[in-house]
Amino acid sequence: MNELVTGDAVVLGLQPARLPSRALAIAIDLAVILTVFVLLSIGLAVATVTLDEAAAAAIAVAVFLLVLVGGPVAIETLTHGRSLGKLACGLRVVRDDGGPIRFRHALVRGAMGMVEILGTVGVVACIASLVSARGRRLGDVFAGTLVVRERVRAGRTLAVPPPPPWLVGRFAQLDLSGVPDGLWLAIRQYLTRMNQLDASVRWSMAERLSADLAARTGVPVPQGVPSAAYLAAVVNERQARDVRRVSAVRGRSAQAQAPGAVHAPASAPRPTPATGPGPASGSAPARDTAEGRPSTTGFAPPA
Repeated sequence: MNELVTGDAVVLGLQPARLPSRALAIAIDLAVILTVFVLLSIGLAVATVTLDEAAAAAIAVAVFLLVLVGGPVAIETLTHGRSLGKLACGLRVVRDDGGPIRFRHALVRGAMGMVEILGTVGVVACIASLVSARGRRLGDVFAGTLVVRERVRAGRTLAVPPPPPWLVGRFAQLDLSGVPDGLWLAIRQYLTRMNQLDASVRWSMAERLSADLAARTGVPVPQGVPSAAYLAAVVNERQARDVRRVSAVRGRSAQAQAPGAVHAPASAPRPTPATGPGPASGSAPARDTAEGRPSTTGFAPPA
């Protein structure tokens, strides 16, 4: 299976990297690291010219380990799996479950890289990557990591299934401002791929996501509403609000750009009533003052 699957059987949009792209990324990293190592070695050779051979050898070994092992480990830890070569090739190191790596993962990969990449000129790493179904080398196997491609070709976008008709508009008063984007993304991924999951996994994930969503909104899930239908109805309500918001912004923009739309009341002033106004002539201005001036924003005053 080419795609990455989590422990909850959720298919992630990440694909394992293959040998050619990984070899190119490693070559770029090695070129940068070896350049830094040579420059540091030359500088230390000049600085330690007065020291004895034992001290110079100890310093050389320390610099070798610091640059060739400590450098890649520090870079992968700080960048969460993106070294310079991987960044150039669109790759990234992640855990088996798709999460970002930590120091221990980078340390194991760096230590094993000394043996299978530097010690054997990459022969062991190439053989392990070709044998592995996910293209993993020995360092990835021992560290529990995987190199994936971040730049993948965009596929067909799956639409979120609509909610049941009896739930449309039921959550119009729900406050969705406290729901983070990560939870929305997880809900959308579940709704678009829930038919691919096992029944028990599908039910447990729906229960967990609906509980998280209810905790963020402050309103519990209504009794008798299935969790999946509840998630679909809330997502549908959010999409409807986004559509209304965009339509309102476009309407105000179009009205502001229309010639004479804002200055229409000034160009045609209301005639002054006579000295002795009757009921018909005096009632119109009074009603306009009570209800508000004519609006130019596109929103009619409430009835």
